Amino acid sequence: MTTLALVLAEGLQTLSLELTHVQQQALLDYIALLGKWNKVYNLTAVREPEHMLSQHVLDCLAALPSLKQVFPEALDLLDVGAGGGLPSVVFAIACPHWQVTAVDAVAKKAAFIQTTAHSLSLPNLRAVHSRVEALSGGFDVVTCRAYASLRDFCESSRHLLKPGGVWMAMKAKLSAEELTDLPATVIVDKVEKLTVPELDADRCLVWMRPG
Repeated sequence: MTTLALVLAEGLQTLSLELTHVQQQALLDYIALLGKWNKVYNLTAVREPEHMLSQHVLDCLAALPSLKQVFPEALDLLDVGAGGGLPSVVFAIACPHWQVTAVDAVAKKAAFIQTTAHSLSLPNLRAVHSRVEALSGGFDVVTCRAYASLRDFCESSRHLLKPGGVWMAMKAKLSAEELTDLPATVIVDKVEKLTVPELDADRCLVWMRPG
């Protein structure tokens, strides 16, 4: 077992996530694809595979236990400003029964995610090149990671939530000002602190719904 594979397996154990060997290999293959495309398309500032594993893949996986607790069955999820496919690709690999849509306004980023979906045989993942404001459809969960302020995220994607749908923002540091800047039409249900294996950094999930 390679060092990356070992660190991934240990991280999954820490998070109490059970993924098959095929799924774990797909995550490692995704890191390889991200590194390859990154040389040309500058998808992420993180360059080393071991750092991609900790700062990107494990960081996204850390959100799954809470998300699966809220939605134990299949769901339709939208990743806004998906960039290099974080968290959309990771979620699609780890939860094949979910339908995952990734939207990004940059064509090369959407193209990378679509190519990744094909390369890793992920029929449950699709990429859309569009501004989120112009997108149509309905989703149980609309999520983002390092995308924009909470206000901008909610205002730009509100029309995409199904009845009973929620926003889940993945954040690093969260200021009180960002929370108080939210409009009265957005209710914050919970700010949940996350612990990411192999990463000593502040991470949290902000759960919100229309009010």
